[in-house]
Amino acid sequence: MDTTAPHVIVGAGLAGARAAGTLREEGYQGPLVLVGEESEIPYERPPLSKGYLLGKDPRDAVFVHPEEWYREQRIELRLGTAVTGLDLAAHRLTLAGGGTLDYAKLLLTTGASARRLPVPGADLAGVHYLRRLAESDELRTLFRTAKQIVVIGAGWIGLEVTAAARAAGVGVTVLESLELPLLRVLGREAAEVFADLHREHGVDLRFNVQVAELVGDGGTVTGVRLADGSLVPAEAVVVGIGIAPNTALAEAAGLTVSNGIATDQSLRTSDPDVFAAGDVADAHHPFYDRRIRLEHWANAMHQPRAAARAMLGQDVSFDRIPYFYTDQYDLGMEYTGYVEPGGYDRVVFRGDVAGREFIAFWLAGERVLAGMNVNVWDVTDPIRELVRSRRPVDATALADPDVPLTEL
Repeated sequence: MDTTAPHVIVGAGLAGARAAGTLREEGYQGPLVLVGEESEIPYERPPLSKGYLLGKDPRDAVFVHPEEWYREQRIELRLGTAVTGLDLAAHRLTLAGGGTLDYAKLLLTTGASARRLPVPGADLAGVHYLRRLAESDELRTLFRTAKQIVVIGAGWIGLEVTAAARAAGVGVTVLESLELPLLRVLGREAAEVFADLHREHGVDLRFNVQVAELVGDGGTVTGVRLADGSLVPAEAVVVGIGIAPNTALAEAAGLTVSNGIATDQSLRTSDPDVFAAGDVADAHHPFYDRRIRLEHWANAMHQPRAAARAMLGQDVSFDRIPYFYTDQYDLGMEYTGYVEPGGYDRVVFRGDVAGREFIAFWLAGERVLAGMNVNVWDVTDPIRELVRSRRPVDATALADPDVPLTEL
């Protein structure tokens, strides 16, 4: 290994930029290279389906840092550069076009890609996904002209795109294979809240449906045919059926890959000089005593900082309780904790569910696994403490708004 080789980060998104900044903050003065496939400087993804897509945030607001920051921090940006190979023994990356790049320590923040719709017609013009800034730009343009679109998938991306389209006056039909939106994530009780929210805003929600094919005219999509033979007309289709971690580089190199690139609690992979963080990392979480892969903004903000410190030889154990948020119409939500599908006994509500000002708690026995505050603010810290404490909580007191969360 060349001891003068740079520390290299592959993946120039939020996670990569956060890691690069942390390396400098923690005193690393050596050469530092940030490699990314996209031509844009690192940006954050939540605005792509929220403020930027709605037209509320300027384009510059999505970027993690201005371009000059990277020069000031002596971070070499190699944008528009795909990494095609990783040689662990030689500590060497192969770049598209045949170039190579040696590394001393390597961090993989390669993120995830939108899952493609596996039906005939999915390659027609007018079929959109939302993962990259350019795709958000395309949707912003679409919303200025379209009258009726179809959104396939009622997960977070699908619902946020739907809310943005409705705000622009576009009619939306949402097609979902399950019986409620967000059912696997939230369970029936809380999922009903989001179904009612979108119905109230004029969205045509169709559940328990299967997409058979996309149909078109002249190479452009004109509708979605369902398994029952019915046709849903559409000027455009937005597909939001989840994301898949970008593990091909790691897997081909021989790193351990499971539901992502497997790491220990310090974000180190099966190779001692290679680390992974963000959407692609299936990291051992000390609090849950298992590996967890998280696909949310907060994880991309905080986990790479821990990985960067581990790259510098610091003793690191990333055990932050998971957190994510969404904004749809006049509903703002924060979710703190982690619950596997079916991994809870009941949901306890505190506040006005019908008025959408409440907190929902997921319990296993008397223990709080997670809490979701909807249009109720400044409660994430006590919710996080309830989750982390693992202490038994009286459900009656939990449901009572007059009992402070800090006293449970």
